[in-house]
Amino acid sequence: MTRLSVNINKIATLRNARGGNIPNVLEAAINCERFGAEGITVHPRPDERHIRYQDVMDIRPVLKTEFNVEGYPGKRFMELVLEVVPDQVTLVPDPPDTLTSNAGWQIKNNLSFLTEIVSTLHQKGIRTSIFVDTCTENLRYAPETGTDRIELYTEPYASNYHKNRDEAIRPFLEAARLAHSLGLGINAGHDLNLDNLKYFHQNIPHLAEVSIGHALISDALFYGLENTIQMYLRQLR
Repeated sequence: MTRLSVNINKIATLRNARGGNIPNVLEAAINCERFGAEGITVHPRPDERHIRYQDVMDIRPVLKTEFNVEGYPGKRFMELVLEVVPDQVTLVPDPPDTLTSNAGWQIKNNLSFLTEIVSTLHQKGIRTSIFVDTCTENLRYAPETGTDRIELYTEPYASNYHKNRDEAIRPFLEAARLAHSLGLGINAGHDLNLDNLKYFHQNIPHLAEVSIGHALISDALFYGLENTIQMYLRQLR
């Protein structure tokens, strides 16, 4: 079964636009779980333009499902996750000023760095996932880092889905097969939505988890949060 982890960054973006605590990010996390989400994802950035570091600390004690924290493993981020100890940390290569994640790690070029980070996280019992593109040559280095999983960056699939969905999904299928053969778990995320999620799920083998934020929270404006989460879950069943 593929788990749905709801990324609540956009709820924090809305809160931060006016200051104060409306909408309440902690309440949103609790409600996402209550409405059926099988995990909560957050991505704190150095400028705290959406999820704040304090949010991460506040959310951790109340969750009953999986807590996934994404981010670039700089000093402050690592101090945070080692204190909070989420179920999973997803390592992304974003520089501080990046609007949104737009590329995966070049693992060979960062092998020693990633290996050290993964080892540090494992000492706290934290499952690790490395954000990657579909390049199979690059993927072959992932097991050397010691990571538990990879997360496939799915924006290229989403962008090309309506042009030719069979062509769009082919490199993801090849990458997933390779990752599984290397003993890695497979997550996916970025621009998956109600339109393209079902086909992706039906065709990618061994898909453990999808993390969806922007599209899901946007859909919730029209359909309501509880109904939207159920709609996404139906695409995964």
